[in-house]
Amino acid sequence: MLQRYNRTLFFYGLSMLVPWMLWFSVAYLSHLPDQTRGIQIAQRILGPAGLLAPVLLAAYLFLADEELLKDLKSRIFNTKDFRLIYMPATFFLIPVSLVLAQLLSIFLGHGLDQFRISGSPSFTSTFLSPWFILIFAPIAEELAWHSYGTDTLRRKFNLFNTCLIFSVYWVLWHIPLSFIKGYYHSNVVAEGWLYSANFAFSLFVFVILMNWLYYRTGRNIFVAVVFHLSANVTNEIFATHPDSKVIQTALLLLAAIAVVVIDRKLFFLKTSVD
Repeated sequence: MLQRYNRTLFFYGLSMLVPWMLWFSVAYLSHLPDQTRGIQIAQRILGPAGLLAPVLLAAYLFLADEELLKDLKSRIFNTKDFRLIYMPATFFLIPVSLVLAQLLSIFLGHGLDQFRISGSPSFTSTFLSPWFILIFAPIAEELAWHSYGTDTLRRKFNLFNTCLIFSVYWVLWHIPLSFIKGYYHSNVVAEGWLYSANFAFSLFVFVILMNWLYYRTGRNIFVAVVFHLSANVTNEIFATHPDSKVIQTALLLLAAIAVVVIDRKLFFLKTSVD
């Protein structure tokens, strides 16, 4: 089946080009001194359009191939290969790692106020509610990345190299967002190089863990959505200091190393091991 996922350049090329064009336009508009209603409406249209571009491209590819569409339907909620043993990691790995990171950060002089439920995200958005973005983005992204994107790379590469390639791509894909005024990624850049580097490296660690869960649950797209969603919500629900996010990345790196070492056949054999 993986051999039918053969439009790699088409999918990844347009999934980069279209969002970049739309999001750089949003970035330009976000810095205009006079934020008229028309400009705000334009941002509300262009921003989500960029986010939806990859999943719309994936939808086009699935609708053009009946066998691919059948494969997709079997994976959205895959009950046949659904393994409950992986559900705790899917739901709780990210929240637990953040709580541990915040506890460890106390030894660096940070306070318990990090555990305060902030009630509002750390960023603003002129085109949509920040909470809506945090919840909607994982759904839209994973319906693209884990419907077509991951498997088209697995057609040619083992899982570890797939994770490396996609992580680099994903970092580049996010670049325009760092130019949008008040947006999460622009705030990370403003905090300094350490936190920017941490964000980029954390994506690699995150992809390793997410793809491990994805393949160990029979390429279950729902699992990828939930894991991504847990990361988005968890990292915004607390008043977390950026140092704690660096510590969290270190903790997740240890988990990723353990997963790769223990499940090395899954990561280093070219043929998919489910």
